[in-house]
Amino acid sequence: MQISVNQALESLNNSPKPFVELFQHGTLSVEMYKPHEKDHQQPHTRDEVYVVVAGSGDFKNGDITTKFQQGDFLFVPAGVEHRFENFTPDFATWVIFYGVEGGEK
Repeated sequence: MQISVNQALESLNNSPKPFVELFQHGTLSVEMYKPHEKDHQQPHTRDEVYVVVAGSGDFKNGDITTKFQQGDFLFVPAGVEHRFENFTPDFATWVIFYGVEGGEK
């Protein structure tokens, strides 16, 4: 199985939402996410990983805000409030959800 960044972004361009699920297997779900101007997401019920495809900005993860850029890996435990802020217009990221509801211990 292979999904290129270009294929993922093309699928996203055809979606009315800022994300599109591209792969699912067991508890694993892989999406491409590209918010427009503002990130409106809420805490998720499962652990998640972001791998930034393009762009840069600030990432608020609970009480900690860090800078992010292309190629960065970001982890968010289930239930933690998080969002991308001050991001460049080209920002896009892989989103990988996995594990049980409530997060892994």
